[in-house]
Amino acid sequence: MGASIDGRIALADGGHLAYSLWLPVDTPSPCLLEALPYRKDDITASYADTYERLAGEGGYAVCRVDLRGTGSSSGIADDEYPATEIDDLTQVIRWLARQDWCTGRVGMFGTSYSGFNSLHMAAAGVPELGAVCAFYSSDDRFTDDVHFTGGALRALDVVDYVTYMIAMNALPPVPALWGDGWKDEWRRRIEQTPPWVVEWMSNQVDGPTWRRGSIRTGPDGEGVERFTCPVMLVAGWADGYRNNTFRMVEHLDVPWRLLIGPWSHKDPATARPGPNIDADIEMLAFFDEHLREISKEVAPLRVFVREYTAPAPDLGSVNGRWRASDTWPIAGASPTALPLGAGTEAIPFRSDVGAAAWISCAGGLPWGQPEDQRSDDAWSMTTDWPIHEPMELIGHAVTRLLVKASAPVAYVSAKLCDVAPDGTSVLITRGLLNLSHRGCWPADGTGERGRVPGPLEPDQWLEASVELEATAYRMTEGHRLRLSLAATDWPNIWVPPTPVLIEVDRAASSLELPTVPADGAEPPQFRAGEGPSPPDESVRWVFERDVLARRTVARTHYGDSYRGFRSCEIEDSYDGEVTVNTADPSDAGAMGRARFELKWPEATASAEAELRVASDALQYHVDIVLHTRLDGEGFAERSWHTSIDRFWQ
Repeated sequence: MGASIDGRIALADGGHLAYSLWLPVDTPSPCLLEALPYRKDDITASYADTYERLAGEGGYAVCRVDLRGTGSSSGIADDEYPATEIDDLTQVIRWLARQDWCTGRVGMFGTSYSGFNSLHMAAAGVPELGAVCAFYSSDDRFTDDVHFTGGALRALDVVDYVTYMIAMNALPPVPALWGDGWKDEWRRRIEQTPPWVVEWMSNQVDGPTWRRGSIRTGPDGEGVERFTCPVMLVAGWADGYRNNTFRMVEHLDVPWRLLIGPWSHKDPATARPGPNIDADIEMLAFFDEHLREISKEVAPLRVFVREYTAPAPDLGSVNGRWRASDTWPIAGASPTALPLGAGTEAIPFRSDVGAAAWISCAGGLPWGQPEDQRSDDAWSMTTDWPIHEPMELIGHAVTRLLVKASAPVAYVSAKLCDVAPDGTSVLITRGLLNLSHRGCWPADGTGERGRVPGPLEPDQWLEASVELEATAYRMTEGHRLRLSLAATDWPNIWVPPTPVLIEVDRAASSLELPTVPADGAEPPQFRAGEGPSPPDESVRWVFERDVLARRTVARTHYGDSYRGFRSCEIEDSYDGEVTVNTADPSDAGAMGRARFELKWPEATASAEAELRVASDALQYHVDIVLHTRLDGEGFAERSWHTSIDRFWQ
């Protein structure tokens, strides 16, 4: 990793943000900013490879900032995307634009968190911000993030991101950067930083907590129309953050580009599955156009349309073809409605249905890709349609149902699958709705903002629409398209509190597909990426079923050791466990454990967090223990214990 310039940006309230700066050979130049809470000098020091390339090959100044209360910046990290973050970053952008090595033009970019806040700043009206590029981001924190989906709590995410942010936020500033008093600052950080998960789990309905940091265009029309600079979105079909794509560009009033490949939550050059591309080149071309007025003829929409590939949890690549469009919606797009048949049919209830689909919102194993869906299909209500000629789907499928449920809380999980002639069932896309949240925007995508969810009236018919996640897929002749409806999607989603019988009126229900005309044009071309690395042999992803105890368990483990700046040696490890009782779904749980150890020449600091969540029919019970150590000796500890009512969960 090359040398950078380190410093502090003073904030109006007396605090400061720590930054690292990479300068190109020729200045002044536009500056590209990435702002993250993930510690620039150690945990994510490897990101510097990208900064060096953007400065060297791209000729841009590049600035990386630790957000308030993280890394070596002052303050307390109260939550994701706090109200102060937009003000802090506005000050950073204006400071960068005033420097003599900067032309006055600033771009913002990043993956995940820094993709989110890049979009937030695009809507903040900062004149110096000329363009943003967001990889794997979301426009809606309530229903398209790691917290809730369709009004239901995400279970598997509890053991990963939710847990490791407790530990990461409890690490000290870098001693060599902070100087004297770094231990006092570390102790203050431990004593005052809350575990974000308590706030998240306490807000089970859309509201101010979730609208802060969400820019989705809602029923009242406000949202991404506030953008004041061009935006580029990069997404992946194996990633959880894919739904802001089509719905965002449909409402944008600024120049946009949308690039969607087959990737997971990782650099498109190395993400699994491929084909892999060099996305840095695409980002540089976008910034060149809008920060330097060097334009290149590029179609605004470029999307990889997947085709049947035998499923595996660690696929290196999938079959398919790139296609481009100058517009969204694609010219000639027309929804195709398919009836679900005749008669009334019940959806079987089993607490652990969904395991074959696993989770899609993560960068690498053990957060793998879907397996053969036949085991889940067997515990679902399925409808098949034979494919007699190729069919291309790009957009959001929606299943419109007339249903009734035997209990006040019930979920409907919808999965669209490609069934091969040999019976192999490949997941195309999925969606879930807590029926208590039907008609409540944004849980079902079409409801009324501000409507409060409530219990179902048992055994009363009601209409519900389940929007499936954005997708691009080509069905081929001889295969079957399958819609699988289940009452759970475990371990992705926490299970409902009681067994429930859900009945579907097939004749009054349908599947609406986002069909588009075939494309005969030459596909867009990209510079190839280096491809995914072999799976780490230390990764564990295990399912266990205790038959007599009626309990299913999913266990995960991963970790690594690597080097950061200032001779820092880092070790991290992550363990997770998600459980459910198949006889009593109210008896469910999740455990996450994350540990970081940082070895500097001056000191060795570590933080370990353990989070346990258990449920009964009425409440979630949350227990958190945090241990920190300095040079092998206990430094500070904290614990939190709370019970949270299940609000129609």
